Amino acid sequence: MGRELVGTAVLLISIVLVLAVMFAVPWWVLVAGPTGRSGTAYRIGTGACVVGYVCVPVAMVLGHGPPQFDPAAIVGDVALGVLWVVFVWSLIGLVVRGGLGVAGVKGLRTTRGVAVAVVVVSLGLSVFGVYEARRIPQVRTVDIAIPGLADGLDGLRVVVITDTHFAALDREQWSKGVVDRVNAQRPDIVGLAGDLVDGSVHKRRDQVAPLAGVEAPLGRFYITGNHEYLDDAQSWIDYMASIGWQPLHNAHRTVDRDGDRLVVAGIDDPAGADVAGHGPDLPAALAGTDPALPVVLLAHQPKQVADSSAAGVELQISGHTHGGQIWPFHYLVRLDQPVVQGLSKHADNTQLYTSRGTGYWGPPMRVFAPSEITVLVLHPQR
Repeated sequence: MGRELVGTAVLLISIVLVLAVMFAVPWWVLVAGPTGRSGTAYRIGTGACVVGYVCVPVAMVLGHGPPQFDPAAIVGDVALGVLWVVFVWSLIGLVVRGGLGVAGVKGLRTTRGVAVAVVVVSLGLSVFGVYEARRIPQVRTVDIAIPGLADGLDGLRVVVITDTHFAALDREQWSKGVVDRVNAQRPDIVGLAGDLVDGSVHKRRDQVAPLAGVEAPLGRFYITGNHEYLDDAQSWIDYMASIGWQPLHNAHRTVDRDGDRLVVAGIDDPAGADVAGHGPDLPAALAGTDPALPVVLLAHQPKQVADSSAAGVELQISGHTHGGQIWPFHYLVRLDQPVVQGLSKHADNTQLYTSRGTGYWGPPMRVFAPSEITVLVLHPQR
């Protein structure tokens, strides 16, 4: 219990300090510098930063904590996204201002010019980011050569959606649009690689219900991501089964097309390890498979590829990273995951495809990390 309290205290202190820095840098670039730290604009700007510093974490706790108050989640998420963009471009503004100073271009006029540029760029990218996140994702097609794949399965189309994160903002119509675009790709198999929702079946089922319309003759497969375990993952596993999807809860299915076969397996997200009966178990997922058949594995986090490659899995499909979602957050993601997006090769000839995700989490924004519906076209390795 003592360790848990210490861990919680460290987390809270870290959040307070990080938010302080995220507000302090824009305050310095956009408020203190251009106003000379005096006057009405300075007082209003400083007050706005202080209010934001208090309100953003409160909104996030009310929205994503036990109250689960959706309006607060929307306000907090939007504010956090805009804050991140403004913070990043304020840092860039500081660098530009320093470079101009070295070049002899100094003074209040220069400081104000940089501040205006930061505001314009931040506003433009925030608007663009909202559009990018809310639109129906574009299709990304990738050809992958699979060792041991039967010639009769050449051209097999595996459509991947992941990280839809249905949450406080109602995206039922978006969900229907995603289904239409998925079906337009003529998939043989559809895999949903986790982080379906944030919230309970009771609150989010209307947004998820359109997924019943996905058409895939060889199967529609679903695994849990870490966010399912923030609520009741088993309820979502049961719900997805009720609308015709096959949950791969540390399990596999052998799909067959005209006598040629392929193993599709799935494992839980590591976050499930603290939940009875959950947690990734790759040996259980692969138990009883024909060793002569190639395996396509759904595993939410790219770093699970270490176990996949050790087991000789031919292809792992993951999400989780969102491609960073809002630039340049992908540099931080890379500290935790071996890959941020795209196709990569790993030990023992295991290939990993990491999707940038179909939706978004938190801030309804994507900046330089577009969402995707992925079509993986499988071919025998020659």
